[in-house]
Order: sequence, then structure tokens, then C-alpha cells
Amino acid sequence: MLMYAFECIHLSHIITRMTTRKIGKKSRHGRTASKAKAKPKPKTNASAPPRAAVAGAPSPYGAGALPFPQNALAVAALCLLVAVCFFPATQAGFVWDDSVLLKAWPVQTPSGLRQIWFEPRTIAKEAHYWPVLYTTFWLEHQLWELNPRGYHIVNLLLHLAVTLLLWRLMRRLGVPGAWLVAAVFAVHPTHVESAAWVIGRKDLLASLFYLAGALAWLRFTENRQYRYRYYAVALALFVLALLSKTIAVTLPVALLIGCWWKRGRITRTDAARVAPFLLVGLAILIADWLYYGSVDAVTLHYSPLERVLMAAQSLWFYALNLLWPANLAVIYPHFDIRATNPLAWAALFGALAVPIGLWLARHRISRAPLAAVLFFAVTLTPVLGFVDYGYMQFSFVADRYQYLAGAGIIALSVGAAAHAARRLPDAWRTAMRALAVVPLAALGALTWQQAGIYRDNITFYSHVAALNPSARLVHFSLGHEYHTQGRHDEALAAYRTEQRYARAQRPPDHARLLKVNLGLGAIAELQGRLAEAEAHYRNSIVHPDSFRRLSALLLKHQRGDEALALYQSFIEANPRSARLQFEVGGILLELNRPADALRRFERALELDPYMKKARSGGERARALLNNKAE
Repeated sequence: MLMYAFECIHLSHIITRMTTRKIGKKSRHGRTASKAKAKPKPKTNASAPPRAAVAGAPSPYGAGALPFPQNALAVAALCLLVAVCFFPATQAGFVWDDSVLLKAWPVQTPSGLRQIWFEPRTIAKEAHYWPVLYTTFWLEHQLWELNPRGYHIVNLLLHLAVTLLLWRLMRRLGVPGAWLVAAVFAVHPTHVESAAWVIGRKDLLASLFYLAGALAWLRFTENRQYRYRYYAVALALFVLALLSKTIAVTLPVALLIGCWWKRGRITRTDAARVAPFLLVGLAILIADWLYYGSVDAVTLHYSPLERVLMAAQSLWFYALNLLWPANLAVIYPHFDIRATNPLAWAALFGALAVPIGLWLARHRISRAPLAAVLFFAVTLTPVLGFVDYGYMQFSFVADRYQYLAGAGIIALSVGAAAHAARRLPDAWRTAMRALAVVPLAALGALTWQQAGIYRDNITFYSHVAALNPSARLVHFSLGHEYHTQGRHDEALAAYRTEQRYARAQRPPDHARLLKVNLGLGAIAELQGRLAEAEAHYRNSIVHPDSFRRLSALLLKHQRGDEALALYQSFIEANPRSARLQFEVGGILLELNRPADALRRFERALELDPYMKKARSGGERARALLNNKAE
């Protein structure tokens, strides 16, 4: 609770600084800055386009602050929207890939901060170098250990902070309807995955530092005094964003898009200022990519044409989900990216036609629509399938990928509506403001519903299976949850469903079938069908868990020699596996062969001197030998 209070106090301090404006600053002689000698106004740039031509709004270089009561009410409204619409997330548990957090022992160790930053391989199942993310988890574990509510509440506070920063950025850029842009962002159901899923925090942190860096950049471009201090702050925030999630690498390009939007051109000065951001971003991106390749290398054999068709369909998928967020499945079916698919080509031509049309119309309407569309596409570029990453085996798209990118489409849609409403009579404008409550309420209701699926794994996987029944391993994961809860008949049905979908693929998905056989064998063993269990285990013998279960089954039924022979074949294939040596030693102890077991335990310690289990196993073997000698 103390951490919650600290977070709220810290957040209120940020909000106060962000939404209030100093009227005057006391000088050393007690005079306010307003009484100081007025400085001559800077000369206007005659070549700059009119303000309305740039954004149809006040100058994009800054917007005046609202009176404090209005600011306080606007902030309170955004806080209330997030608190109400995401309330089911506060009751959620750990689901899906939150197992990465649960198994990350550096997070759960008081001295683990050094491993998080300097020994990232100690974080099991994490193939990226994102130390800022795991540092936040480490801090929270010191306070409430593995109580999921604390992690979920911090996620919601981060989502609220991102929303407030977005509102501030929209106002400074002069986007019409800035508060409504932030409100839609706050309650949009596609953001549930990032805000309600604990591991989704990487998107929240990256977006937080990304937007804060963008605001610092604007300060740098506007203020002559301390300007390079703001530049250094912007660069530091960019680095923190990259160390939270490397998708933030697109910020330098977004800054150049902003320069073009405001002035209609990108100067050499703009390019020189952004160059350090590009160099730092590429360096961290390449380092993370090399680390990812060394930990979890994935090679998917898609042709360049298929990747282009995949990217085009992904862009349309994200845009349509933002405009009509219904049936959010979390794990979506793969697109048909074959060159013979006419819909794929239509998506490609459409994805090219939109920016071309907006470019040709930039002088007649505004540069703002094209800038928003470019921001949307550029921010999504790292996850459009041009490079391989592990999640592409499950789906080409994910709601979390467009958490920040979607702000471009939201700003374009809401800003265009607000700009059009300005031309209406006062009575109609008032009616339009009132009607804005309707889409917000609809989005909020969908968000409430979507946040509820993160209650537990059975609820989560059942939701995915209902909307995308062919999703890879979803029925297996559901069966595993039923299995752990002792609901064996339901687990058996889920495993068989997964088996049916795996066999229906062309070619059949053998990796899925291995896991299914493992699950079917475990259920058969629990129900006393030992011959069937053995058959399932042998059908998936290459899976390490399967051969271990088969060995345990053989040992349990006095077939120890067969279990040893099974292990021996795996040891020949993995001669430097300390774990296999230790497990064989355990089998030999069960067979009352302590001398042979001791040799195995000693070999395991040679391979891994820090293996405490092998040390204790050796002590047990020596004790048995001493008892025999006596």
C-alpha cells in the first residue's frame, strides 16, 4: 500500500507540473518575470505556412495552458475513465507469458539487479535485453512479492501516465480535440493487452519514455535557454524507451515527420539534430537483435513478396481494429499471404494509394493527415514481418504492437471531427460535444469486457479458443490448466482438440503433436491406462519432458534397466548435460547402486560446479556406501 501511495503522489506531482503554467517567476530582487524588461519579439518566418494550413489549429510549437480548474477537471476525468474501464484488470492474475516473470529468479532475489543489467541470460525464457522492464518488476517484488494485484495497479498507473503525456503532446502540437484524443486512447479496447497483461508493461514503459522524450524534444526546439539540456534529456529518455522495448527505435523518424508536418520540409539542421538518435537507436537495436538471435533464433522461410503482402495486410488490420474494435481475439489467425490471394494484393495497393493520395492533397487540405498515417506506419514497421521474430509462429499481428502507433490514427480521426465541428453553429457544436460521450461509453464497455479475460488462464485461453479455435497451442494450454486443476476429462477433450487441429495442418505441425502426446500421456497415466501412457510418451520421446516422464513410469513399474538405457541414449546425444548426469544418478540410487550413482553425481559437478542437487546426491550416495561398508 505504501508503494501505491508513493506512485499516486509521484503521479500527481507530474500532472501538476505538466498541466499548470507559471504566471511569473520571482527574480533575486523580488520582482516577477512579468515586470522584467520585455524582450523584443522574434521575427516571424515569412516562409512558414499559416497555422491553419499546418494543423487547422493553434501553432504546433505550443499551446496555451487551460485555466487550472479546467485542467484539474480534465485530468480527473481521464483518471476516472482509466480507473472505471480497467477495473476488472485489478482483479486479474498472472496469465499467458507472465510465466516469464514468475520464473525470473533475478527478479525474486534481492541481489538480482546486477543480473538483470549485466547477466540477462539468467532471466529464463526472455530472449530480449530489456533491463528497465525487469528493474520495475524487481522493485515491486521487494514490496509485494508475487501478488498480482500490485503489478496490475502499477500497469494501470503507467497507462494513465501515457494517456496524460499524450494529451499534453496533442495540445502542444495544436491538434484539435486534444483531450478527446487522450480520452479515446485511454479507453480503447485494443490497449487492454498492454495494460491488463503484466508482461505487457514493456509497451507501457516504452511509450511513456517515448512520449516524454518527444515533449523534451519540443522543449529543445522552442527554448533557446537550456536548449541542449532538453536535448540531452530527450536522448536519455529515448535510451530508456529502447531498454524497455526496442520498438521505440522509430522515434527519430517520428521526429523528422514532425519537422516536415510543422514546416513542410526537413532541413539539414533537423537531420543533424536527429542523427545521434538514429545512431544510438540502431546500435541498441542491433545489439538486441544479435542477443535475440543467440538465445532464441527463429528462421521463418517467407519470401520478400510474402513479407510485403504480410505487412500491407497487417497495416489494414491494425487500422480497422482501431476504428472498429470488435472480437479482439488476442491471438489472431494468420493472413493468407500467398501471391495468388487477390485480397492480399488489394491490401498492398490500398496501403500504397493512401499515402500517395494524401501527398497529392497536402496543399489542398493539410499535411496533418499524411503525417499521422506515416507515424502510424513507421511506428509499426519493426513488427510488420520484414524480420523474423518468435511470435510470428502464432500470429502476424498483436493488439499490443499498435499501442503507441494507434495514437496517430486516433489523433487523425478525432482531430478531423473536431476541426469540422468548429465550422458548425454554437448549438451544433454543443450537441457534438455531448454526442462524444456515446463512442467513449461504447469503447469503455468493450474495454471492461476485454479486461475481464485476464482473470485467469482458463478464462483467457477459453476466450482465445472461442474466437480463434485453430490458434497454435491454445487448446493444449487450456488442457494444461484443466490438468493442473484436476479436471482430467476437460483436459483430455482440450488435448484431443489440439491434436485434431495439428493434424489438419498441411504439413502437420509435429511440434504441436509432440506436446499433445505429452499431455495425453500424463492424463492416461493418472487414469491408470499405463500402456496407453507409455505409447503417448514414446510417440513424443524427443521432447525432454516426455522421456523423463517415460523413465519415471518405467522406474515405477520395476523397469529400471529400460529407464537407464533410455537416458543413456540422451546422454550420448548431450554428453555435457549436467542435468542428465544428475538424473541418471538419481535412477541409480533408486536401483540401490550407490557407487555408480556417485560417479554420475561427480560427473555432474564437473560439468556444473554450482549444481547443489548433484552435491547433495553425492552425499547421499557416500552415506549409502559407508553403511554398506559397516
